[in-house]
Formats: sequence, structure tokens, C-alpha cells
Amino acid sequence: MPELPDITIYVERLAATLGGHTLTGLRIPSPFVVRTFDPPVTALLGHVVRGVARLGKRLVLRFDDELYAVIHLMIAGRLRWKPPGAAMPGKLGLVAFDFADGALIFTEASKKKRASLHVVRGAAALADFDRGGLDLFTATPDSFLAALTAENHTIKRALTDPTIIDGVGNAYSDEILHRAAVSPFKQTRTFTAAEAAALLAAARACLTEWTERLRAEVGAGFPDEVTAFRPEMAVHGKYGQPCPRCGAPVQRIKYADNEANYCAPCQTGGKLLADRGLSRLLKADWPKTLDQLEERRAQARAVVGGAAPGAPDTGTLSGPGKKPRRP
Repeated sequence: MPELPDITIYVERLAATLGGHTLTGLRIPSPFVVRTFDPPVTALLGHVVRGVARLGKRLVLRFDDELYAVIHLMIAGRLRWKPPGAAMPGKLGLVAFDFADGALIFTEASKKKRASLHVVRGAAALADFDRGGLDLFTATPDSFLAALTAENHTIKRALTDPTIIDGVGNAYSDEILHRAAVSPFKQTRTFTAAEAAALLAAARACLTEWTERLRAEVGAGFPDEVTAFRPEMAVHGKYGQPCPRCGAPVQRIKYADNEANYCAPCQTGGKLLADRGLSRLLKADWPKTLDQLEERRAQARAVVGGAAPGAPDTGTLSGPGKKPRRP
């Protein structure tokens, strides 16, 4: 899902591209994407784009007559700037906003169809989309600590909860926690004031660095290649690759539809974290350190390469319910 750095660049480039231009046409081959009916989406036609803003992870196009188009890209939604009248990209196309000098095409590369477009009128209606999360760039160390400790969660969950923290998702929470050398499973109510202040500073530095990097990449163009997996990232999407700080292999834990990537020596004192399913399955056999993990892997390689010492030769099963046969 595009997060604060990506959305910030979208806002800047959309403002530069669409500001002061009149919406002349709408093409909506996937009507499910429009989640409101009053005012109708067609009410935007003939109106001028007066501004572009970020609201959490949503993009807001402000038109005259107090009309707002609220776009939520979710995980697989993206925006493309194409020549006037450009064709919709097959099954991926959701909406084309047509202007005299180009077409803003809203796509989604997913069958789950989570991306959305809302059209509302008035600031009060727009405010309903504010999830209430704390803005990391206007927060004080005290307000940040208060937001973290209002309830007890893992810090990974707190950073990605839009009602607690604004604009951060799975990718940048991994990067922030690695930069701050904090375990993704550290409980929020265990944070001291000093630890919270250090985490806030790391979050600001990480998000600022990535925003500047993306801004330099895009330049005066349009952000066509928005992705949560970038080669310059320290741990996100880097499972098994060396940590840029200490060289140890990056670890990950999977849960629900998400995952956390982390470096054990840098963030957990060398301890390996177990997701609920694996820890319940393996119980005492779950490796606690990188050394134990490497021992298990070596044992597994030995078993795969040949029979374990003392193991009977059972042959190879030729299929479910069939007798063993020799290879």
C-alpha cells in the first residue's frame, strides 16, 4: 500500500499536473469503485481542480463548488498520467479522469477490488475520512508517547494503525523500527519517554529520507513506479539478505495478510521471533537464536542429502496410500 512518502509525492505531482485544470470527462468501466451516490460522481464534470491533499493514506482532489474526490489506493491501486483519451488498461482500469491535456487513470492490480473513490461536498463530509492518527511531523515526544501508550499493542501494530499513527504502513514501519533498533513485538506500554522520543526521531528521519529520495527519482515527471519493495530498503522485503548494519540475515514473521521483517541482532538482542502458528506447532523446538536456526537448517540439509543417522531405509512413496518403492 502506498504510504506517507509515496502519497506525498503523488500529492505534489498531482497538484503540479492538475491544478487549475477542468475535468472534462469521466470513464468508469468498474462502477463498484465509486462508493458514494450523493453527490453523484458526475457532479465533478466541468469543475476545476483547486488543490490536492493527503488525508492519511488517501488522496483528496479538491474541486470548486466544495466538491472533493477522495481516492483510496489500498494495496494494489495506482495512478497513471497518460496522454489525452488514453485507453483504459484492460481489467486493471477503474476510473479515467479526463482533462484537456491528459488523462489521470486509476488502476488496481488485484482481484479483491479494495480501492475506492468517494465524492463528497463540504469540509464536514471530508472530515469523516480522517481516521484520527497522530501526524509524526507535528507530534511532540509527549504526544507521541501518549498515543503509543493509550492502549497496549505491539509497536508494529501501533505504527500501522491509522487511528494511532497517520500515514505509516507495513513497509515503512519495518524500516522505522530497524532504524530505531526496536523489536516489532515490543509492547507500547513498555516504552519510556526516552525510547519514544528516539523512535519518533527515527520515524521522522526515515520518512523524510524516503520522501526526498522519491522526489528526486520522479523529478518533474509522474510517479508511475510506486512499490513497497525497493532495493535500498534495509529490511522490508529483504528476508534472508544481509542486514546493512550488521550483516546478519534479515528475518520475517508472517501473520494474517501481513508480515514483519527485522534483524535479530540489531532489534531483538539476537532472539528470533515466532509467529503464533509456528510457535504453537513447534513449541519448545522453536529456535531461539540465529545460531540455533542455522543448526536446524544444517540438520535439515543433512536429512535431505541423505538418511538421518540411524533412520530406517523406507524408500520413496509413489503416491498416497501406496507401498514404498525403491528410487
